[in-house]
Amino acid sequence: MAKLVSPDAISIIKSNPNPDSSVDLPEIVVQVLDMKLARNRYTFDVSDGKNKLKAILSSDAINENIQNLSLIRVISYTLNDIPNKNEKYLIVEKCETVSPPLEAEFKVEVKSENAGIVLKPKQEVVTKSAAQIIHEQNGNMAPAARMSMTRRVHPLASLNPYQGNWTIKVRLTAKGTMRHYKNARGEGCVFNVELTDEDGTQIQATMFNEAAKKFFDVFEMGKVYYISKGTLKVANKQFKTVQNDYEMTLNENSQVEEAVNEAAFVPETQFNFVPIDQLGPYVQQKQLIDVIGVVKDVSPTMSIRRKIDNETVPKRDITIADDTKKTVVVSLWGALATDLGQKLLDIVNESPVVAIKSLRVSDFQGVSLSTVSKSIVEINPNSPDSQKLKSWYCSEGKETSMESVGSGLSPSMKSGVGADRVTLDHITSNPSLGEEKPAVFTTRACMSLIKSDQPMYYRACPTCKKKVTEEPGSGYWCQECQKRETNCSLRYMVSAKFSDVSGGAWFSVFSDEAAKIIGCSADELDKMKFQDDGSDFQTQLKKATWVPHLFRIGVAPREYNNEKRQRITVRYASPVDFAAEAKLLLNEICPMKA
Repeated sequence: MAKLVSPDAISIIKSNPNPDSSVDLPEIVVQVLDMKLARNRYTFDVSDGKNKLKAILSSDAINENIQNLSLIRVISYTLNDIPNKNEKYLIVEKCETVSPPLEAEFKVEVKSENAGIVLKPKQEVVTKSAAQIIHEQNGNMAPAARMSMTRRVHPLASLNPYQGNWTIKVRLTAKGTMRHYKNARGEGCVFNVELTDEDGTQIQATMFNEAAKKFFDVFEMGKVYYISKGTLKVANKQFKTVQNDYEMTLNENSQVEEAVNEAAFVPETQFNFVPIDQLGPYVQQKQLIDVIGVVKDVSPTMSIRRKIDNETVPKRDITIADDTKKTVVVSLWGALATDLGQKLLDIVNESPVVAIKSLRVSDFQGVSLSTVSKSIVEINPNSPDSQKLKSWYCSEGKETSMESVGSGLSPSMKSGVGADRVTLDHITSNPSLGEEKPAVFTTRACMSLIKSDQPMYYRACPTCKKKVTEEPGSGYWCQECQKRETNCSLRYMVSAKFSDVSGGAWFSVFSDEAAKIIGCSADELDKMKFQDDGSDFQTQLKKATWVPHLFRIGVAPREYNNEKRQRITVRYASPVDFAAEAKLLLNEICPMKA
């Protein structure tokens, strides 16, 4: 039997992580160790006597003869990185049993001359077949559920763009709206969904045109589906909203089948917590984050009127803290504010722990968090992170003085934390900044040059703020709102040079932020320009130069005349708080004196 084990089988697998039919591999026979049933798949170790490898096998691909300590021939496999794991897993797609269970685990002892296979001392081993394990785990499962196990299902963690046919079983956890677009190639429509398997692994799937029309009504929130014949590609980091290296595309030939009359599953929520004191770099980014914290305060419910549709939405703020000794305000919206928020208000004196998935980080009050439609909130979750945080808070956190994560900023400066404070030279000397996604920084500078002969504002729709076209005698036409307005407003669109001690750079400044810098609204500046000789207009611009401001800026590359240039856009501006600036400089100087 020992001769049936392939020498260096694990090394062969690692050298060929994704073999296809054109690769001629030697026979791979390994021993199965520590076999367990985890949900709808088997986990075990495979061993060649010298090395081991973690392995996953769908319960649909296994046969009754595979047992602990038996030998199997691996026919088809993929070696994948598993999210949240620091090791590779062998995804066994097809195998067969070549030997019943041996008495003990194979061990190869490497000697100076010859290597031989040595067995451990014989021990009592209780071996169970796959059928026995299934029977013990599932008991008297309903016939429909047993039938579903005949379908071979791949875990999302095992998928990659190089695989052939696969089928996944997932729950729809988020569904976007149908969006219509127009570009150089014509018109079309698109929508996307977020899918979660029972392990909590997520992936985003996108459908265009015919596929979007075909599947939009098929997908319903909360239902479980079998999906096959889709394609995968590397996810765009700038726009991905789930933690997965890949994103899925479904076309009109893809298959989506609802899993009816089966035992449904509730996905395990997988969190990737960000400590509260490290939220700064995520401010105003598209990436959603997860946090965990102890609830210190819960506000009453408020009603907020949305500008986009004039509807009122319930909102409730909670303040949470973690062991970084920082606090942050989380805004709960909609049902989370009324239902779950009320529950938190009732138990706030008990200092509950909340774990929240998918939060947007904004620059309100320095740094704050806000729920979105797919946010998940768990109160007092049964997890090591929750228990550790609760223990810390009860032992020392309750008596510890804490401050808001944005408290180190100037009170009027709603931006990220100081770790991303840079000079203009840092930006202009790094032309590759923002290539993957816009880079965001905080900087202090003065407007040193603004060209008065440039167009500095545009006529905007009072409703949507987009540009309008003047129609003499009949008002202004808004293409976005598809309606005519009798009046319009002026909104800034300024390009100006800003300077600091390290150099200068051109910023693009818009609307309210430009008004803060120039010192008046665009309508007021326009009146000055056409009053008398326009001297007030020139004076106002001159007064605005060389006044220091603190800026939150975004940096991204753009192409102009086939030449790549940096585009620096002001996201937020505020006057400098000199007391806070002096404190910041002292904190930088003190380590130099030591």
